[in-house]
Amino acid sequence: MKRSSFVIIFFFLSLFGFSQTAKYSNEFLSIGVGARGLALSNSLTAITNDVTSGYWNPAGLSRMEQKYQLSLMHAAYFANIANYDYAALAYKIDTSSAIALSFIRLGIDNIMNTLFLVDNQGNFDYSRISTFSTADMAFLLSYSYNFPQVKGLSVGGSAKIIKRNLGSFADAWGFGIDAGIQYHRSGWHAGALLRDATSTFNAWNYHLNDEIIAVFEQTENEIPTNSLEITLPKLIIGGGKQVDFGKGFNATFVLDCDFAFDKQRHTLISGKVISLDPHFGMEFGYKNIVALRTGIGNFQQEKDFNDKTKTSLQINLGLGICIKNIVTIDYALTDIGNLSIAPYSHIFSLKLALNHFSKKPKKTDN
Repeated sequence: MKRSSFVIIFFFLSLFGFSQTAKYSNEFLSIGVGARGLALSNSLTAITNDVTSGYWNPAGLSRMEQKYQLSLMHAAYFANIANYDYAALAYKIDTSSAIALSFIRLGIDNIMNTLFLVDNQGNFDYSRISTFSTADMAFLLSYSYNFPQVKGLSVGGSAKIIKRNLGSFADAWGFGIDAGIQYHRSGWHAGALLRDATSTFNAWNYHLNDEIIAVFEQTENEIPTNSLEITLPKLIIGGGKQVDFGKGFNATFVLDCDFAFDKQRHTLISGKVISLDPHFGMEFGYKNIVALRTGIGNFQQEKDFNDKTKTSLQINLGLGICIKNIVTIDYALTDIGNLSIAPYSHIFSLKLALNHFSKKPKKTDN
């Protein structure tokens, strides 16, 4: 009796060995961080200016308004099957530079391993079922610098270390670099991020014992081998405009466009070499106390059961509340109306200005 129906979870292990350049490699780093950015459909390349800049565009770190910032986020996807976590800490060194450390994890726990559910006599033995976890993790160290000679110009970069594991069966280590630039003048904002600027390399190692290899052979599945996975660079260009209406009311309009160079994707504009993925957002605020946000993005060319192509999109909404410039709570509801194939999620994130909690030095009598 073949066990092919019990080893489906392992099929994806062999995918990494087919090609050194994977089109959707490290896609967990494309989800986004912070509820503000997600509500704006990931359109923050030109306007990001806080601790989350380590992810969106490290050039924005040096525009932080506080000396220390901490950001935390947790989100659950696919009916709480996948957990997505983010934490970052930023420090403004001086008026011209800042650094940040970020951590991102996407994981699925308690996956049932039914590889050995059927014994050698063809009998089902449920005591042979075990569980394992899979996780993708990234550590980012970011730096940003403002040029005093050119007002409004800043540059930045992030070095990232990637750790991925598939239970005890396989793991990978990777390294990559992101580079960004921003320019601001008279309420206009422009920015660009070259993600995986040098290409990001993941070295996969598989740990398959003789028993697992035997199952692969019996089910006529290819046995995965150690391989190198390469993520090609992606260019993100963004622009924005801030408008002040007076009496504390303002609005910010942003537009980003992702340029992928890994051949044709199912994006709004797709070519044989380059694919373009536009997304934009709007934010309406009042005195840096409350902000309402919306964004449109994730345009996809999809085929239905009749092999007809249609365009789907994702609409997001969000709310931000800032308390005394110390605590900022952001909320995002993604995929309003279920217009795309992505499931909608309620996402909360928290940002703290830590320097407001530091004690002031006591005065001494001279």
